[in-house]
Amino acid sequence: MHAITIPEPGGPEALVWAEVPDPQPGEGEVLVEVAASAVNRADIMQRQGFYDPPPGASLYPGLECSGRVAEVGPGVSGWAVGDEVCALLAGGGYAEKVVVPAGQLLPVPRGVDVKGAAALPEVVCTVWSNVFMVAHLRPGETLLVHGGSSGIGTMAIQLAKAVGAKVAVTAGTKEKLERCAELGADILINYREQDFVAEVKDATGGAGADVILDNMGAKYLDRNVQALAVNGRLAIIGMQGGRKGELNIGTLLAKRAAVSATSLRARPLEEKAAIVAAVKEHVWPLFAGGHVRPVVDRELPMSEAADGHRVVEESGHIGKVLLVTS
Repeated sequence: MHAITIPEPGGPEALVWAEVPDPQPGEGEVLVEVAASAVNRADIMQRQGFYDPPPGASLYPGLECSGRVAEVGPGVSGWAVGDEVCALLAGGGYAEKVVVPAGQLLPVPRGVDVKGAAALPEVVCTVWSNVFMVAHLRPGETLLVHGGSSGIGTMAIQLAKAVGAKVAVTAGTKEKLERCAELGADILINYREQDFVAEVKDATGGAGADVILDNMGAKYLDRNVQALAVNGRLAIIGMQGGRKGELNIGTLLAKRAAVSATSLRARPLEEKAAIVAAVKEHVWPLFAGGHVRPVVDRELPMSEAADGHRVVEESGHIGKVLLVTS
């Protein structure tokens, strides 16, 4: 088979489409013939040499994929050769075939084609686990999503609206904010021109956001805490704005607020399986009902993954950039 390899860390040109050995499914695993994968910022960090795969994971980038079951390993039930699936991965999605723990497989949801399903596993699992399983967003509450036009952001808007929450988003252009509005966002904030703390408080009568989903990390830490409502919950999922920030404990105490920080890739298999099961139970029916859909900016041949990385690094996209095998 062929896969995107990274002989040496570097820029997008470091991604090399090369012939590699076929993976073999072991106990509790399924071999998937990949139809598509998607570009995530974690893939870019891996390419740059800053985010190695966890022990035992594939060395190839790619944290999600879609395709068809090609082989079922020992000890696996409920899946058969030919089933259309998508999967949450610790690596290996940028390839023609990938081995997946059975607990991280999902059927392609109704109303979504097999390629488009590659846009779902990482973002849906990230949003559901952080916004709902950890931060417990409830109907009538306000969610603030930073990077509302990203893959994570476009999914967070849709899921929050589906449960009856109010959604505020930040984005850097009028076009991106308009797309967020089309997905249901209520409060549109251009972070280049507006102060998101002031805008969120003004839109909520001074209360602030009940839940904030943050991809920036250090740069936004203090302002996020300022923007939280009493009993608010800040869920940090990225470090695009740095690793180390100063946290005002006094403000946090006064608001009886909470800060959480999570990632998916290095979690134990049983934790990932629990998240995937929750997503299948709570989110997959929303696709069948037309309440949620993948947002795909463009499809590129997987052999041209470097171009996909350039698009994402330049933030020249809305939703997800897919890499397709054919």
